[in-house]
Amino acid sequence: MKKNKDNNIISFPKKKSKLEREIEAIIFAAEEPIDIETIEKRVGTTTNIKKILENLQEEYSERGINLVCISNKWVFRTAIDLSKLMSLQKSQQKKLSKATIETLSIIVYHQPVTRSEIEDIRGVAFATNTLEVLLELDWVRPAGRKDVPGKPIQYVTTENFLSHFNIKKLSDLPTVDELSSAGLIESGSVDSSIFGTGKFFKEQSQGKKDNIYSDVDEALKQSSKTEE
Repeated sequence: MKKNKDNNIISFPKKKSKLEREIEAIIFAAEEPIDIETIEKRVGTTTNIKKILENLQEEYSERGINLVCISNKWVFRTAIDLSKLMSLQKSQQKKLSKATIETLSIIVYHQPVTRSEIEDIRGVAFATNTLEVLLELDWVRPAGRKDVPGKPIQYVTTENFLSHFNIKKLSDLPTVDELSSAGLIESGSVDSSIFGTGKFFKEQSQGKKDNIYSDVDEALKQSSKTEE
């Protein structure tokens, strides 16, 4: 119930339509984030679904739970400022190794990327189970094979990665300069190549893929022309 300051009239929240209530119930009952297409199939209409979702998102924005959109899928989540109240007193924490964190960072900022490319960027070979840990957590997944000799498997992050870290899209990730400015890393002791470049963010926003070896390929082409 809200009070209008201009005319001192009390306005009550409008009654929700049957379709609004159905959409709200579907998202609440879903075990995982749900996309608009699935919602449309369940309610039997495509009319105004996106608009209703946006209205619900606005309505829940000041509540204890928020309606959020992650990778084009909708889900109810505890408000960020209240999330600490939901933590269990007893929890089992699994600390990731430095190698695993570096590997995840490389996949996040250079995807799709192969195992050998990850090793080249890190400068060392894979430790035992490094990539397997990330696969088990469902933070990364295989995404086809690269069209080069040997057809190595490429890896990318999953929707579960975005959901776990509460990231809506990859272009929301901070750059190495932003991480350094926030005091989260010491830029002098970190290889910035692990965190990609500004080119990554620009191309992600345009829906393109970044080829981390384009400069090397170009250099090889120029070298071949010179020899001819």
